[in-house]
Amino acid sequence: MIRLRRLLKILRVVYRYRLDTLVSSPSNPPAGKDTLPLSVRLILAPAYLYGSPKASRGERLRKALETLGPIFVKFGQLLSTRPDLVPADICEELAYLQDNVAPFKPEKFQQIVEQALGASVDDLFLRFDKQPLASASVAQVHAAVLKDGSDVVVKAVRPGIEKIIGKDIALMYSLARLLATYSEDGRRLRPVEVVADYENVIYDELNLQAEGANASLLRHNFEGSPLLYVPKINWHYSNPKVLVMERIYGIPVTNIDELKAAGVNFKALAERGVEIFFTQVFEHNFFHADMHPGNIFVNASNPQKPSYIAIDCAIMGSLSKDDQYYMARNLIAIFKRDYRQVAELHIRSGWVPSNTPVNEFTGAIRAVCEPIFQRPLNEISLGHMLISLFTTARRFNMEVQPSLVLLQKTLLNIEGLGRQLYPQLDLWATAQPFLDKWLKERYSAKNLFKQFKRFAPDWLEQLPEIPPLIYNALQTLQQKNSDNSSAPEVANSAKTILPKTRKWFPWVGGAALGAGLCLAFPQWADSLLQLPQAGLALIAAGLLALLLR
Repeated sequence: MIRLRRLLKILRVVYRYRLDTLVSSPSNPPAGKDTLPLSVRLILAPAYLYGSPKASRGERLRKALETLGPIFVKFGQLLSTRPDLVPADICEELAYLQDNVAPFKPEKFQQIVEQALGASVDDLFLRFDKQPLASASVAQVHAAVLKDGSDVVVKAVRPGIEKIIGKDIALMYSLARLLATYSEDGRRLRPVEVVADYENVIYDELNLQAEGANASLLRHNFEGSPLLYVPKINWHYSNPKVLVMERIYGIPVTNIDELKAAGVNFKALAERGVEIFFTQVFEHNFFHADMHPGNIFVNASNPQKPSYIAIDCAIMGSLSKDDQYYMARNLIAIFKRDYRQVAELHIRSGWVPSNTPVNEFTGAIRAVCEPIFQRPLNEISLGHMLISLFTTARRFNMEVQPSLVLLQKTLLNIEGLGRQLYPQLDLWATAQPFLDKWLKERYSAKNLFKQFKRFAPDWLEQLPEIPPLIYNALQTLQQKNSDNSSAPEVANSAKTILPKTRKWFPWVGGAALGAGLCLAFPQWADSLLQLPQAGLALIAAGLLALLLR
């Protein structure tokens, strides 16, 4: 019943703002009402009762999304960064959704803050601005000054938003289940899993303490970096309902005129944006997944080497080690035009079925990727490429990977931002050296030893138990098969292996001792890492094993 009421409300909003005209305009025959299915035309028919539209289509769409709530606002935010996919007049209007969503009453905001922090704003702050500094889809922000004179911003979640989101998520689940049940494409796209993943993301966004923790980690990852600055969280005044953080002063990334007046090098700014993205995804494996322009500012104090300031870390993403590896390998293979490797990587990763014909899949990938290779952003569109890949996916039963949905969304935002800043940016030329370096460092001697140090304590605990377990298992196997004439070779194999297992004990002990020494005296390991091909500290372990034999 709740989902039905929500669906009816969505239809009323569509009728009220005459969104039917976006797909049934007489001046646009290809998308005209006669081309729509009869069922869709019947559903949209009541819209005519609301009369002719009185505002532009962009304004009507923006107001409709605002009325429907945060999930729809976030969809509008994404559309506003895609002038290649959405008409310019709609993009311009949807840009107001970045940080100019209609605010709620200041009195209500003050009440939320005082209840969450247990004191009046006069006792908490030296100054507290009644009017909002910014208003977004999920939360609202006011400026304030702490008692020590520090400039801060105070953020609180919109009242009652949990119920709205709950209704929207319930409706999305219903639609996803219908799609998965009655559509072949729906089963392949795994819509229920995608909705479940988004549900976790959107509810995490309502927990401001979690957002503060994300911001703290992102700040730590870029500590001292000339690329990105993240405001400091004031934990004394923060909890799940209210977040207080350092106030930053920068130029909004979409304020091109002000950036030009500051003499900003747009090429460097765009390239640094790409570097920040790939650093987050591949080096830190922790990336800002809501990088719409409203969350990004520019520090132009050094115009030739401008840096970014990121706010609103509510939605963050990370990849599994496998997805991270295969994503990097796929991008590198595309840069090198090695489309067969792209096809093989897709199969090995499980993104397409194992019985996919490699040659046919290679040709399809080549047809999609080759036209965009080494072309500037003003001539290509990642969005259009994704549409082409979707067509290819249908042909080869490629499944949507829910773990990559946030990454795909962030890529769309990055492309839209890059297009606004420096349309001539060559995304491939900027990214390829970074990925080559990352993949090389991933298997460097130093990184391998770092991984060894990480897991060595667990190995040291378990290694002494392995030989006795093998010995006991083989002894049991020998006893079970000693009277079994149908498997004499198994018994003979056990007899052969059993004596040899006793020889493993010194090796295991030596390896364990050598690993322990490397952990206890890391400077020895660092010296070993300077030797050619000496990436593993097992040299010392091997020598000790020989002595212990």
